[in-house]
Amino acid sequence: MTMSVDLTLDSSTCLPGGATISPQRAEQVALVAKALSDPVRLRIFHHIAASCCSSVCACHLPEVFGVTQPTLSHHLKKLVEAGLVNREMRGRWAHFTPRPEGLAALTTLLGELS
Repeated sequence: MTMSVDLTLDSSTCLPGGATISPQRAEQVALVAKALSDPVRLRIFHHIAASCCSSVCACHLPEVFGVTQPTLSHHLKKLVEAGLVNREMRGRWAHFTPRPEGLAALTTLLGELS
């Protein structure tokens, strides 16, 4: 994939004192970005987020993504820790739903850059 980058600078571009994000905000955005940087985790998150009207049971995910249960548990734990999905236990199975605010920090930062 090739990206085009506009490197045209005007006189105000290089002024000192440009905006920076706080360390806390950077940590939160990095946590979300790291969680989504793994292709399998990104696919799992997309699957859960696309099921917006219902929860997704972990019992069905290993065969959908071709991973073992321990690997799936690891990926789901990272998504929960990043605040991207909620986990609810129903009997012995965990069910996952997307957190609408989970992507807010990342999308806000990206919006500020465009």
